[in-house]
Amino acid sequence: MTRTTKILNLVYCLTVLLFLLDGLTSFDIKNQFLKSFVYFSFLIGTPTILLWNLFSIYTKTKRIIGTVYPTIFLFLILAVNPLIILSSSGAWRTQTILYQNGHLTFKKVEFQMQDIGTRGYNNRTVEVIYLTPLFMLTKEVPNDIDKRVEWIKVEKDVNELGLKFP
Repeated sequence: MTRTTKILNLVYCLTVLLFLLDGLTSFDIKNQFLKSFVYFSFLIGTPTILLWNLFSIYTKTKRIIGTVYPTIFLFLILAVNPLIILSSSGAWRTQTILYQNGHLTFKKVEFQMQDIGTRGYNNRTVEVIYLTPLFMLTKEVPNDIDKRVEWIKVEKDVNELGLKFP
């Protein structure tokens, strides 16, 4: 296996890892450029890596190992529909910070919106833990959040989508 093949497979594995974390867990990619890059790289990279490994790896066992995962992910893409994957590539943007944790400054309850193109916007209210400016963890907001001592009501308007209201 050449050095180029190893580097391409490593980049592909990182892309798939970020895609699966973002799509299947409470881990979210906050940065729109990075999220679009991950989703497009997953869609375009899967058949590319499959063909690359099929024709550039010469030993039979390594070729089989190098083509199994891209083949599985290609079937996954075709089963889910690439357009559905593309439509979910929009990052969630904070519109309003509703509550701030009194002990941890990186933990907040936010109202977020996601632009889904011509179909409008998705919205959600979630408890957010910011890992970095690029990544965050989200979970559902409990119903009794007003009664909890650690949460301070903030109602700070952020409007990351830049929506204009009349």
